Amino acid sequence: MKVIYPGSFDPVTNGHLDIIQRAAKNFDEVTVAILDNKSKSPLFTIEERIAMLKEATKSLENVNIDSFSGLLVDYVAKSNTNTVLRGLRAISDYENEMRNALANNSLNNDVETIFMVSKSEYTFLSSSVVKEIASFNGDVKNMVPEVVCKQLKEKYK
Repeated sequence: MKVIYPGSFDPVTNGHLDIIQRAAKNFDEVTVAILDNKSKSPLFTIEERIAMLKEATKSLENVNIDSFSGLLVDYVAKSNTNTVLRGLRAISDYENEMRNALANNSLNNDVETIFMVSKSEYTFLSSSVVKEIASFNGDVKNMVPEVVCKQLKEKYK
């Protein structure tokens, strides 16, 4: 079975990687689909995010990195699957992700969303938290892969 794990991954965190690694054990193929949202101003370009994710997941043979823009259901329709994976850190994530899953299913009733609960050590972790800490020259080495840590230092010189 194939699954799509979508997100902005700006940048990828150890919490994201935990979900990816666990998904890789439970699915035949995992596509990490990076949303290229033109209406937002990400810290990292889509190319930088792809490169960081490829480096961080290079040991996972059944993980592919891709990008998309527009609606997730349109990306899913072009893929060879109908299954979307989302990570949950807290109840607030569940409420938001459930709304998104229901909206996606209303647009394409073949789209199924599976939720994976984060490990407790990652429940506080988000890309926004990482960027804020890094912007003040804080230590994020235990929050992100090494490649991301290096890129953050470059961005916030």
